[in-house]
Amino acid sequence: MTTKEKIERLRQRKAQLIAGGGEQRIAKQHELGKLTARERISLLFDPDTFQEMFLFAQHRCTNFGMAGKDLPGDGVVTGVGTIQGRQVFVASQDFTVSGGSVGELHADKICRSMEMALKSGSPLVFINDSGGARIQEGIDALNGYGRIFYRHVLLSGVVPQISIIAGPCAGGAAYSPALMDFIIMVEGTGELFITGPQVIKQVTGEDISAAELGGVYAQMSSGVVHMVARSDEEALHLCQRLLSFLPSNNLDDPPNYGTGDLIFAEDTFLNRVIPDNPRDPYDIKDVITRIVDDGDFLQIQEHFALNAVVGFARINGQTVGIVANQPAVMAGVLDIDSSDKIAKHVRFCNAFNIPLVTLVDVPGFLPGVQQERGGIIRHGAKMLFAYSAATVPKVTILLRKAYGGAYLAMCGKELGSDRVAAWPTAEVAVMGPEGAVNIVYREDIKKAADPKSARDEFINEYREQFANPYVGAARNLIDDIIEPKDTRRYLSLALASLRAKQELRPQKKHGLIPM
Repeated sequence: MTTKEKIERLRQRKAQLIAGGGEQRIAKQHELGKLTARERISLLFDPDTFQEMFLFAQHRCTNFGMAGKDLPGDGVVTGVGTIQGRQVFVASQDFTVSGGSVGELHADKICRSMEMALKSGSPLVFINDSGGARIQEGIDALNGYGRIFYRHVLLSGVVPQISIIAGPCAGGAAYSPALMDFIIMVEGTGELFITGPQVIKQVTGEDISAAELGGVYAQMSSGVVHMVARSDEEALHLCQRLLSFLPSNNLDDPPNYGTGDLIFAEDTFLNRVIPDNPRDPYDIKDVITRIVDDGDFLQIQEHFALNAVVGFARINGQTVGIVANQPAVMAGVLDIDSSDKIAKHVRFCNAFNIPLVTLVDVPGFLPGVQQERGGIIRHGAKMLFAYSAATVPKVTILLRKAYGGAYLAMCGKELGSDRVAAWPTAEVAVMGPEGAVNIVYREDIKKAADPKSARDEFINEYREQFANPYVGAARNLIDDIIEPKDTRRYLSLALASLRAKQELRPQKKHGLIPM
């Protein structure tokens, strides 16, 4: 065979492999509203930067009619490219080839990509669209999953890991995205569950559809999924946007889009955002979008634990992690789910050198039998642990209520906050004036000629003397009391001064976060 013939043979073989499951199966993929594995990669990466690896991988299974069966690329496309000029590794499962099922070589391709991401300090994106383990390969398929899970843990805290659920991801496969940092799920086509509807019907007798069980809203409300997309295209865009806030690895700083100048823009709207009635709600996102660059805020887990808001933004071009109570939902109280949500976000930001900005308006931890029996102590302790363990710059702004243990859990000075500023509307106390008066002045209220008027008077007195930021400022627990309109200026100067922060901790293998 001549050189020319060999080259032509290579071209034909590559074209056959790149075609995946063929025109008919690709058309079926499009009918379902899904892009193919390669179309997703093409949209994700900068043009002409993707370099595929292990295209010629072939299974070696001979059981159940698999001998000699051609599975192009073994059902997954892997490789490396750039997104906004930064290197990223990808594994994109190809549902047109054997339903994207995971076998020995399929898993090996993914594992090798993960190892290269680890060695080069590059983020990993895993696009899930698979029918699950390849039954014909038996234990080899299970071994493949185990190898993938193990490498997720090795990559954890070293490089960002993002999963896109663009099709089915069921059974043991669901633990792969669960071990990653962020899950983006496509509405209508994404499915994520451990046990499918048919098995549940057989075991428990419950009737439920795949969408109700593992659809986007079921998994978003459970806290498993971090962001929702209406299409493959939107999911890929969200992935790009998320990566723009993150460093490539734990030794890098996040991308900085600033000019070097500090922008101190005053915003008098913030002077009016807190209602005069301390019981009235307001939307904390109105505050967040006015103190960050261009009002650009990427919210994470938007439909889970709505009483807390977390996400990413920039201040003077520098990425910051935002943590805030949401007074518009349950008065911003902390409960089991919001504690988990905040603790996870704080841990991620600390692992990847992202400063934390915490906005506090919290009346306390949610009381109730259900919360206590659900382990609110253990879950709330996760917040205390996460903030205390974080060594990145931490800046806390007290907006209104900051009561009791919840005040501490929201990164008070005692938990290592580098800067704590308060608005003049802040109320810092062991508990709210109403509850405190019922305890401290109980006998006086009983003896009063008009108990209701006496109680109202004691409440106003308590709020004036104790539930304000001046007591804390007098004890150096609050660095400054600022006008709300100057919040952007305060954050800009604080973050700039903390850029070179270093903090030494006792040497140990790792701390033991309450689980």
